[in-house]
Amino acid sequence: MKTKEIVDEMTMKRAITRITYEIIERNKQLDKIVLAGIKTRGVYIARRIQERLKQLEGIDVPIGELDTKPFRDDVKMEEDTTLMEADVNDRDVILVDDVLYTGRTIRAAIDNVVSLGRPARVSLAVLVDRGHRELPIRADYVGKNIPTSRLEEIVVHVTEVDGQDQVLLVEVAQ
Repeated sequence: MKTKEIVDEMTMKRAITRITYEIIERNKQLDKIVLAGIKTRGVYIARRIQERLKQLEGIDVPIGELDTKPFRDDVKMEEDTTLMEADVNDRDVILVDDVLYTGRTIRAAIDNVVSLGRPARVSLAVLVDRGHRELPIRADYVGKNIPTSRLEEIVVHVTEVDGQDQVLLVEVAQ
């Protein structure tokens, strides 16, 4: 199994900053935004975007943690560990995830958000878009587009979970 680092700590930080600036540019009412991190690593990326928004705009955007497992069509889990303290009704919810691949996790995240209320709009921010969509889903904010083959995997490491920030391209054994 061959592994290659394709995004280092500094590049990841820049990508998250770029996503944050795009969010600021495209959203006239930042006080209507709710960030919804998709467990697990999407939550940490959402927290970093939240922190950058606070630094750049002086606004404290509410954040939630979405558990997509109970809403997936391929994995059945009974317990929903979603933690959403903000009301999503009539708010602009920005889903945040580490990697966009088939789109199935995002579909499940949208189902979860809609189960919590009726947002005015739902958009998507991802650190890495690797292609290979199975559903008609695209990211509104992308840190890095990294085309991959189906024999490759993207692995995102964040300091809070893995001890360092990096994105790896891993060749999967056939």
